[in-house]
This record gives sequence, C-alpha cells and structure tokens, in this order.
Amino acid sequence: MALPAALVASLLAGCGSISGGPPAPGAVIWPAPGNPLELTVQAGLKPEPKETLVFHVHAHLDVFLDGRAVLVPAGLGINVADPAVKHGQWNDEPTYGGISGCDQPCISPLHTHDASGVIHTESATSTPNRLGQLFTEWGVALSDSCVAQYCEPATAVAMYVNGKKLTGSFADVPLTDRKQIALVIGSAPKQIPSSFPSWAPA
Repeated sequence: MALPAALVASLLAGCGSISGGPPAPGAVIWPAPGNPLELTVQAGLKPEPKETLVFHVHAHLDVFLDGRAVLVPAGLGINVADPAVKHGQWNDEPTYGGISGCDQPCISPLHTHDASGVIHTESATSTPNRLGQLFTEWGVALSDSCVAQYCEPATAVAMYVNGKKLTGSFADVPLTDRKQIALVIGSAPKQIPSSFPSWAPA
C-alpha cells in the first residue's frame, strides 16, 4: 500500500527529502539481493543496528544499458525484513529507512533507501566508501571492462564522473558528497548526467 508523502519523508528523516523527482525508473535488471548483510561484509563494511550520521554524504548513480536507464534498487545494504526498518513507497517503488535501532545489525554504512539512484554513506568514520563496494552489495560484478555479463569488446563499457569520462578504476571511485556517476553499457543515452540532481537530497 502506498504511504502518504509526508509519512515517507518522516521514514527517511535524517537522509534528506525528495521533492519533484526524476522520470520513472528504468528496467529492473539486477534486483536487490536477499543477503544484504553478508554482501556488506564482503564489501569490507560492518553492518550496524542503526543509521550513524557522523559522516553523512550522498552521491548519485545513473546506469544506462543501450541508452535506457537501469534501476538502482532500493534496499541495497539494508535488511528490509528487519521489523525495525520502516517501509514506504516513492515513484511506485519501495523505500526503506527510519532505522533508529534494530535489535541486531540491519544496515550497512553504505546503502540505498529508494530507487532514486542516490547512494547514502552514513558512517561513524569520514573515509569515503567506493563504488566497487556498492556493486558488491548489489551483487553485480564491476570492473573496468565488465558490468555483470556485459563485457568489452563485445559490449562497450564507460564511466563518467561529473560529466567527464573516467580513465581510472571504476571500482575505486570514491563516493564523496554530491558526486554524479554515470555508468554507460553499450550505446550511450542522448545526454550524460553531469551534476548531482537538484531533486535529490542535499
């Protein structure tokens, strides 16, 4: 059941709010995995029982496959089955947040609350997380020549950071505040996003 917008905002308190919003998300090619905390540990991160906002930054990820947007799912790095994780809905997709204290670890310091493409780092330490850690939590293989089953030379793979084509390691891109990342698989979209979206949390 969809929840009122005000309630959704309250569920995600401390993580900013979304007004307006982007176009409807694209295809669900890689859904959120069912073992988020196991993947959190594989990413070298420690699951926590609550959202820790000592270091709180947002980056934004767009993924395109032959010019079409691919959904970055809600709930990456979050045990959405934990009863302390509140559920809502935004843009016809689920949201997860308002985690003030689970009885056991339920959330990674690196996670997605919704399907907006906003990547949240909510951590007790100020070291930025890296894009490769998010893809580990997503269960999607990422290298400089492959994204999941799509690999060069059969399929072109490129990454853009703040609108500029990246020549370094995809996985090592630091998820610093208001960074815009675009991962392009196959043919490119008409326009490569170059800045953090105005509708996303500040």
